[in-house]
Amino acid sequence: MKNGENYNGTSRRTFLKGIAASLLLAPFLKACQQKAAALIVKLTGTNHVLGHRLWAKNFPKPSQNIQIPYLIIGGGVSGLSAARLFNKKGIDDFLILEMESHIGGNSSNGENKHSKFPLGAHYLPVPNFHDKELLQFLEEEKIITGYTANGFPVFDEQQLSFSPQERLFYKNTWQEGLVPKFGNPQAVNDEFDRFFALMEAFRTEKGPDNRYYFDIPLSVGSTDARHRHLDTISMQQWLDENDFTSPEIGTYVNYCCRDDFGLGIAYISAWAGIHYFAARKHNAGDTKDNVLTWPEGNARLAHHLKKYTQGKTLLNYLAFDIDVSDDNVIVTAFDSDKQETVTITAQKVIIATPQFVNQYLLPNRKPIAKDFNYAPWLLATLTVSHLPDDESYPLCWDNVIFNGKGLGYIYDQHQNLKQIQDKKVITWYHSFSTANNKKARKELYSKSKEYWEAFVLSDLKAAHPGIENFVEEITIHRLGHGMISPVPGFLFGASKHEAAKSIANKLYFAHTDLSGISIFEEAFHQGINAVNNLLHDTAVDT
Repeated sequence: MKNGENYNGTSRRTFLKGIAASLLLAPFLKACQQKAAALIVKLTGTNHVLGHRLWAKNFPKPSQNIQIPYLIIGGGVSGLSAARLFNKKGIDDFLILEMESHIGGNSSNGENKHSKFPLGAHYLPVPNFHDKELLQFLEEEKIITGYTANGFPVFDEQQLSFSPQERLFYKNTWQEGLVPKFGNPQAVNDEFDRFFALMEAFRTEKGPDNRYYFDIPLSVGSTDARHRHLDTISMQQWLDENDFTSPEIGTYVNYCCRDDFGLGIAYISAWAGIHYFAARKHNAGDTKDNVLTWPEGNARLAHHLKKYTQGKTLLNYLAFDIDVSDDNVIVTAFDSDKQETVTITAQKVIIATPQFVNQYLLPNRKPIAKDFNYAPWLLATLTVSHLPDDESYPLCWDNVIFNGKGLGYIYDQHQNLKQIQDKKVITWYHSFSTANNKKARKELYSKSKEYWEAFVLSDLKAAHPGIENFVEEITIHRLGHGMISPVPGFLFGASKHEAAKSIANKLYFAHTDLSGISIFEEAFHQGINAVNNLLHDTAVDT
């Protein structure tokens, strides 16, 4: 057995702690079991049933027409960002269509009587210092409160993640940070040092055009093709070719890829895997390594953008057909509240929906859409009266179980100034890392809430034995197309390029799947770029 001395010492200590903990908990087990019998389990998700009607298009004939100069289809962050820029350009003659009953897309949230909680994206890393447009938005919303004498942004401390920030359950104990450290052989630590040195080199490297090879958004990166061959192989292949062989580093990098891309190192391109580590420059001052987070996650950012859509949003509207004429664009949509169909006549349209939707809106899009891979996700928010813990390291904002089924859980009340909570609310994340996303999606929707309850608890019990006795409520949230996954050949492939092209100076596209990486920054810039391109073409036309 490798590292026997450290392992035996650790396991013996943990074993003794486990006995002590079980003895202390014994008087409460009967009462806890009675609580578990009253457990409330809720099953939520996106409106995939309405979305699936796109296949059949069995809608009634249009009963009314709306005319508007500009239309945005899709109320996720890209669509909201486009609405913001329209507003800043002094344009208010636009509408936004959204299939769901709320806007925000994957930056949405739920709430119970104890806390808000995310239903998707849950944090924003401190942006790169040269991303001035994003910094301006954060300043507008008082997330940035000022600038230092050196010009670096000062962030509102209550919106930066509080300490302790991250911990990892590794070798039966909690440790600080997410890189496995405790009891590693020196060879493993050396491998990590070599890996991070290579990532630092990628982070600072620029092409002949003086642009970074790896940057956010991708559109500002170097046009030089030096590293693009990395998009033709998987991250696993790159690790093997560079002699990164330890299970510790493989598991860590696999976690990172699943966290940002949904799929793990066996399926994600090496270029994308390196981008995870190299694109963020950590150059925005003293807070460079921190993240911005809120109990509701990135729904807070979507809420800030929502004000630009007041009185201009049609919710529960499913666009199902787009027809481009010489003069206008005719969009046909179904109002699921009134069960009626409307047509919207617009001069120009921004389509801020993913390609698995767009293939049903426009002709000849299915061959393009087939190259877009979307990983399904499952989220579970648990309200617990107690979180069984060995107390080796305190509860953090981000809590990850090494080599677990899921990607760990967020403590949703971590930003609350009241640090002692009567009940704790945590949100657990799981991505379906597989070669067959369609099969995983079917499993996600076909399994019962009882099945997913057991699935979630079985993972959490590895670090919190007996947690099932303290859970009072679980909200299980399903995202069938959780995020775009940049598989080998996609990021610099023809399909992504073709999908982003505007059509007839009337249709413009904006979505994170057009960049290939599903993060807030990409969505934010997609909306900005679409509006700028639209207005540029309008000026040329006139």
